[in-house]
Amino acid sequence: MPLKEEFGRQGNWLFRWRSYLPVLLIILLIPGMANFTLPGNSETMHLMWVIFCIAVSFFGLIIRVFTIGHTPKSTSGRNTSEQKASTVNSTGIYSTVRHPLYVGNFFMWFGIFLYVHSIWVALTFILIYWLYYERIMYAEEEFLRGKFGEAYESWASKTPAFIPSFKRYAPPALAFSLRNVLKREYSGFFAVIFCFTLLEVIKNYLLQGKVALHTGWIIFFIFGLAVYLLLRTLKRNTRMLHVEGR
Repeated sequence: MPLKEEFGRQGNWLFRWRSYLPVLLIILLIPGMANFTLPGNSETMHLMWVIFCIAVSFFGLIIRVFTIGHTPKSTSGRNTSEQKASTVNSTGIYSTVRHPLYVGNFFMWFGIFLYVHSIWVALTFILIYWLYYERIMYAEEEFLRGKFGEAYESWASKTPAFIPSFKRYAPPALAFSLRNVLKREYSGFFAVIFCFTLLEVIKNYLLQGKVALHTGWIIFFIFGLAVYLLLRTLKRNTRMLHVEGR
């Protein structure tokens, strides 16, 4: 099979299973925790480092929030069965980078992998992420090129794939919709909180020999879980988060 078709086939397969990549990454991260030590043997330094890591992850979530908040229906979705797009997004963040959601995903998971404060763990994550999403981005772009033709080519020729450029920034065509964000991003929000809490539990077990969490972590986790359950319920049982055309 020619390499072009092979890349496309692999990309479409990975696209359908991309929701499970975080599970694989977390499994790979656990061995990296085997020799975990506190930075400078200090709980204070560890806390400062964790706050930094959480900030990196939520920076990625903010990128996703800005993207989702300005996009129309049937674009930038979480569909996994097949590629979908009703239009070529070319304004707002899409005027700076072709795959903003994957940029956001990168920072969300990079912050989690930084928790281990290991250069090798971080580099392993970057390599896996790039190999995985390179195929997905290729397949998505082939789909868009086939569906939108010249409109896609014109936009893609002047817009970077992954590293943003603000030279040609164009304001979003649609106003920001908080309800659309709440409807679509609550699971990512809770996933970040869950992963950091899990790593903290593993850390405490490795260092103290028991499963334990500081009160602040318990509150942090309960808050995230409550937000997740509330928004999930509102999405499934009401139309409070519905936005026409989003």
